[in-house]
Amino acid sequence: MKTDQQLKELVQQKYSEIALQDKGTNQSSCCGAGGCTTEVYNIMTDDYTNMKGYNADADLGLGCGLPTQFAQIKKGDTVIDLGSGAGNDCFVARAEAGDTGKVIGIDFTPAMINLARENAEKLGYNNVEFRQGDIENMPVAGNIADVIVSNCVLNLVPNKDGVFKEMYRVLKASGHFSISDIVLVGNLPDELRKDAEMYAGCVSGAIQKEVYLELIKSNSFTNINIQKEKAIIIPDDILSKYLDNEKLAAFKNGDTGIFSITVYAEKGEKESCCEPGCCN
Repeated sequence: MKTDQQLKELVQQKYSEIALQDKGTNQSSCCGAGGCTTEVYNIMTDDYTNMKGYNADADLGLGCGLPTQFAQIKKGDTVIDLGSGAGNDCFVARAEAGDTGKVIGIDFTPAMINLARENAEKLGYNNVEFRQGDIENMPVAGNIADVIVSNCVLNLVPNKDGVFKEMYRVLKASGHFSISDIVLVGNLPDELRKDAEMYAGCVSGAIQKEVYLELIKSNSFTNINIQKEKAIIIPDDILSKYLDNEKLAAFKNGDTGIFSITVYAEKGEKESCCEPGCCN
């Protein structure tokens, strides 16, 4: 098994390739939402094209939901997008937050940050900024965000609990999040679970749905609500790269489900502890 650091480097390398491909310097990575399905990166994407603020140059088709559609962003809000990519969700969030709002995109991959900044400059936005950083240690102060959004990113982070702790830290007391991610019901075959491409494609890094929701609850978030859920069907031409015919049939006929969920939750108050030795 790869270490957490190796997984991060894998993700950074793969998403750098995708960002550079968008600029025409690499044509060998993902296939795109409407084309061949031999890559897993684009099979989960939802259609943003009718959403206010949508920018085609910033849409790399790498999401698995429409979290900004459900995020209840208001005029003047400060919004943070985790794993902001080329900036698509940030630009949609800006359309909701308006000129008086502020949008901060955080991404781990320098090539994505560069691409997002270029897109923002073309659009002339002065209240959208992009910061390179690890969402397990966000480069922002605490208690500044009204809303956090994220689209198919936590699956790429080994320490998901650490991300939820950081989300709690940076949200205002009245803040909330709406995030889309891939989750599992049942166990993936080892061939899929251990594959690097499946990790970078958000599948093998996914955790059980109930574990994901419990992580949110255990980090003191309240009013947890699944806003949207859809099944993800991995095409046979992808699965056949990893599974022989017998295992492929068993997987398709088994009880393992891969789902995209969009989850809403609000920042609650941390429970006080009066037991000896547990309070600082």
